[in-house]
Order: sequence, then structure tokens, then C-alpha cells
Amino acid sequence: MLLRLSYLAVSSVFAFIRLLPMNDVDKDIEILTLRHQLAVLQRQTGRPRAPQADRALLAALLHRLPRARLRQLHLIVSPATILRGHRDLMRRRHADVSRRKRPGRPPTRRSIQALVLRLARENGGWGYRRIHGELAVLGIKVAPSTVWEILRTHGIQPAPERDRQTWAAFLRGQAHAILACDFFTATTLSGATAYVFAVIEHTDRRIRILGATAYPTAARVTQAARNLVMDLQDAGATVTRLLRDRDSKYTRAFDAVFEAEGFEMVTTGIRVPRMNSIMERWVQTCRHELLDRTLIWNLPHLLHALGEFESFYNEHRPHRALHSAAPLRPAPEPITDPTRLDHLDIRRRDRLDGILHEYTHVA
Repeated sequence: MLLRLSYLAVSSVFAFIRLLPMNDVDKDIEILTLRHQLAVLQRQTGRPRAPQADRALLAALLHRLPRARLRQLHLIVSPATILRGHRDLMRRRHADVSRRKRPGRPPTRRSIQALVLRLARENGGWGYRRIHGELAVLGIKVAPSTVWEILRTHGIQPAPERDRQTWAAFLRGQAHAILACDFFTATTLSGATAYVFAVIEHTDRRIRILGATAYPTAARVTQAARNLVMDLQDAGATVTRLLRDRDSKYTRAFDAVFEAEGFEMVTTGIRVPRMNSIMERWVQTCRHELLDRTLIWNLPHLLHALGEFESFYNEHRPHRALHSAAPLRPAPEPITDPTRLDHLDIRRRDRLDGILHEYTHVA
């Protein structure tokens, strides 16, 4: 519609320029001729329908003429249509002006909104009044109701709801001091069941496989605890809590070994494996990447496979929680040299006859 209206307006301007050198007699003759032609066409055809752009142009040209004069003209539209079209043009013009100039306070700057959301995200115990006070300290003048409206618009809960600490948040805050352990089973070709005992450090995800046995007696489990304590002391670990489930394999003698070294025993809830989620996730990884892809002949073969997987997991396998680093390997530096990126020379190392693959740059 806008393109056609522009075309009609330009055509009318050129037509007006053409009429300038004509005298009044010539104009009157041309007007009478066009009126007669229009009357002839109206007798032969029905009433034509004018598009919206043509109606707007006619309303813009003829709105100054009185109604009585419009009735005398031979128009394809009625005078009421002309006047209604002009009223619609005026209504749209005033609607555009009112839309551009909205009443009320101006909207809050985006930088202030982003700062309010940042303060709420970084301080779970701060309500909108506390955030408003912090903004006032920074010299940013906004109303408390504005802060409340920003938080409500972005779906941020009030401070009492945001300040509740979840179990996952607690584990992240205490990761440097938590060591988790668990038993899982593996089945050999002969149908025998072996119990594997493993522990994992929450802070760096380092895994330690302490052994596998078909008979997890109290003496064996207690000896594995003593070996673990000595390994932690040699490595200089800072863990002070041991997270375990309520399995009967963990006897009083097992707990006494750690309590003598100042450890605090933390037991999970009954049938709540998510409280030991990091250890459970590693068990799933071990099954998916190793045990489900190979056949275990006997217990020595199982210990060999688990030893290879422990080395692979700690020294090479990337971890999302460590930003693609491994527990015993720092995160690699990104390659910025275009020449090196164009000529990559990558070597593959197979573990366990190709079950595990390690990729490294050729030195």
C-alpha cells in the first residue's frame, strides 16, 4: 500500500506541474471532457472498488472541499467515503504520535537491569531492598519498586527461596574436603561376581581403585582403608570427610581407621544415591567405557583392566567439571599458531587392545 501511495502521489505532482502553463479556459474544457468520459463509463459499468491507497490519495486531495461541493463531483467513491478516509489518516497520525511519546517514567537502563540481576545471582540472600541499598551505595538512583519489578520480570524468586542451599551446592562448596567411596560389581565369564572398591576426590575427580575381590570381608575392607589413608598422606591430600552409603560392608573397624586420622564420616540417606552422585557417575562411566565393551576372564584380568582405566581416567580423559583438564593433567593451552593448525600431526595410543584411545601431538 505504501509503495502504491507513493507512486500515486508522485504522479499527481507531475500532473499538477503539467497544468501550470495552462490557462483557465483550457482547464475548464479538460475538466468538462473528463467529467463526460467518467459519466459514460459509469453508465456502462458497475460501481468500481477503489483500493486503500487510492482512497487515501483522494482523501488527501479533496478533504478541504465542502460536502455540498463533493456531491456535485462525479467521483467513483461517495463523499462519506472521502471524509471517512481523511478521519482514518488523522487517527493513525495521532496514534503514531501517542505511541512515540508514551506517558509515565522512562524505562530502566539495560545496564542497571543487568547489574540488578548480577547482584541477585551472586548474593542469594539479598532481597530487593538490600539490592536497592547496594545500588544507592554505588550512586545509582532507582526506586525499590523498580528493583522488585526487574526481579519479578526475569523470574527471580524472593530472597528466602533463593537462599536455600541445595545438596549439590553444598557439595561444590565442600569439594576440597570430601572423599567419596563405593562398591560396584563386575561379572566374569565364569559367572563369578567381583566386588570393586573405589574412591574419588571431589575437588579434582581423581579416582583410586583400591582392589577387587569376590569376598569383601571386614578384614579386607579395613585393610583397603589403611592403604587409602597411607596413599592420601603420601599425596598430601586435604580431605577431611568421607562420604559413603549405608552398606553393611563398611564395618565399625573401617570407620575407626579414618576417624583415627581426623576424618568425619558422612553417610548418605536410605535409598538416596544422588547424595553420592559423583561416585555413582564414575561407576556409570566405568561400565559404559570399559566393562560393557570387554569380556572379563577372571579376577586378575579385571584388576589389570581397572588399572589401565584408572591411569587413562586420571591422566588423559577430559572432564567438563575441570574445563577439559584431567585430574593429573592441567588444561591444555589453545593452539593459536595458524601454521600449526594447518598441519596437525596427531598420534593415537591404544589401551586394552583398542578399547581406550588416547590422542596426542607428535613431539
